[in-house]
Amino acid sequence: MDGAHDLGGKQGFGPIEVETDFIAFHEPWQARGWAITRSTFRSDWTIDWWRHIRELIDPVDYLSRHYFDSWLQLQTAALIDSGALTMTEAVSGQAADLAPDADPMAPEAVVAIAAKAAYFDRPIDSAPAFNPGDTVRTRRMGAIGHCRLPAYAQGRSGQIHAYHGAHIFADDSARGDEHPEHIYSVVFEASELWPEAAGRRDRIYLDLWEPYLERA
Repeated sequence: MDGAHDLGGKQGFGPIEVETDFIAFHEPWQARGWAITRSTFRSDWTIDWWRHIRELIDPVDYLSRHYFDSWLQLQTAALIDSGALTMTEAVSGQAADLAPDADPMAPEAVVAIAAKAAYFDRPIDSAPAFNPGDTVRTRRMGAIGHCRLPAYAQGRSGQIHAYHGAHIFADDSARGDEHPEHIYSVVFEASELWPEAAGRRDRIYLDLWEPYLERA
């Protein structure tokens, strides 16, 4: 992703508020919104397609709306896009056509959908192109589609720290193509990512798919 939705490493948005006593939901509507989103997540969607829809939200909305509010916004858009919901139904809050024998989704069905999205590792036929200790450079993606390589780390040199097997490649999964790619933990010197960090010993570790990398 390129644009306002890729906030990693950017300045000007104020300090990050860290909760010391974690509370999942601060208001009852947030819990209901989360439940609605989970229970209406269609089996033919991928989490990466869902994230891509979130990245299509207008930047003003994305940056100003509450987290769970934006969840409901993107879920509404996804349901309308899939044909499961119409704009009229979304605005009115009333179903236009409900079969008399239609039943709400059973709790175990909701659990099954959630469990499906829990694991993304897959077998792969090809051997990994890199090994721990190899020096690599990240590619400059510059794409309008879904991408898990943050902008601040594009075109930067790092070192392969560890290999984590093959996992579904998010960029293509967002387009409906669920195939695996090798994934690595890559370590970067902070000064490589941000010149103002020169002289500091900080390091940043990013888990990155092989298509994001090239040999330096």
